[in-house]
Amino acid sequence: MTTTSATPQLGESLGTDFFSVREQFTDEQWTRFRTARRFVDQEVLPTAPGYWERAELPWPLINRLPELGIVGEDIEGYGCSAMSPTACGLVHMELHRGDGSLGTFLGVHAGLGMQSIAMCGSEEQKQRWLPDMAALRKLGAFALTEPDHGSDSIALETTARRDGDHWVIDGHKRWIGNGSLADVVVVWARNTETGEINGFVVEKGEDGYPAGYEPTVIEHKGSLRAVWQADIRLDGVRVPDDNRLARARSFADTARVLATTRGACAWMALGHATGAYDAALRYATERIQFGKPLTSFQIVQQRLVTMLAELTGMQLYCMQIGRLADAGRLSPTVAGLAKMNNTTKARALIAEARDLMGGNGILLDNHVMRHMADIEAIHTFEGTETMQTLIVGRDITGISAFSGTSR
Repeated sequence: MTTTSATPQLGESLGTDFFSVREQFTDEQWTRFRTARRFVDQEVLPTAPGYWERAELPWPLINRLPELGIVGEDIEGYGCSAMSPTACGLVHMELHRGDGSLGTFLGVHAGLGMQSIAMCGSEEQKQRWLPDMAALRKLGAFALTEPDHGSDSIALETTARRDGDHWVIDGHKRWIGNGSLADVVVVWARNTETGEINGFVVEKGEDGYPAGYEPTVIEHKGSLRAVWQADIRLDGVRVPDDNRLARARSFADTARVLATTRGACAWMALGHATGAYDAALRYATERIQFGKPLTSFQIVQQRLVTMLAELTGMQLYCMQIGRLADAGRLSPTVAGLAKMNNTTKARALIAEARDLMGGNGILLDNHVMRHMADIEAIHTFEGTETMQTLIVGRDITGISAFSGTSR
């Protein structure tokens, strides 16, 4: 696909659909894809490097998301986008092709925060929060990870005890995207009466967060710099019983939410890899060395073709998990395999793109260095490569390496 803006630049979309995957899009998927692609080429790429370097939230870009009709994942009603799962994946891919921070902001707000309410909330709770979140009048966050519990989040130590018509939450959360600015924070805590994991919505009011909710933005990050993650102390935070998610009764319900985002990570990785490949191909085409373009050298062509082969495989992974999700058949294990494969392949592809661009590859304006840094976060969150490997390993062998017992 040719570039759409007046001034071509590294990172803009090129013809990377070598296996004609695009021909399989439905009209709805094509429309969502084109909307996101134009937005990324015309508005995200020209400004993303500056926001990333300054570690500054890209509010002008964030505020455009509801105008584009892409907030709300596949949630139907409540003003949400009601996209098909494949369309959701395509939007995530395109946003991450432009900027991982912007894509992660939306993934946290909609894919985790809104989905938690849609999947685990009562009808009254969905009516109360989702319309404002779909319009970005209220921002969402998802507080599960703790300083001592990342991969083993099922062992979380944050507690919630009943006190009359309120719940009192105590604990410590970390790496919580949007956690310092969200209006609606879904906090997962262990019910002291039942021992089960429940979900609670901590709301930010006109006077700020309730007493005891103390977020601190995590600084000195080298990845996803233009989105803010928070370290959150919860010291006797009181939450009305009406804010306990009605259908979040155990960690299995938390896991249902996480399963929807694991597949999204495969699409995100594809976006980062596509952005890096496009930048490297355009650079190699325009860069003159020894009196001719880099692309005229055999070894450069070989490297570009190898990158394309990996990228095409990632595309096929994503299209298949999209089909399975559209049919309601995407399992957490298959999503985990796709996430593991695509983030691993993306890391290698982006490193190759950076090397192919020589010293210019480290310049933020050339985009690849951002992708190289940002893919590190995608590779880790929603389950590391190691954890995804063990989950799939348990599925194919019948033996859990977590406990050494059969499933």
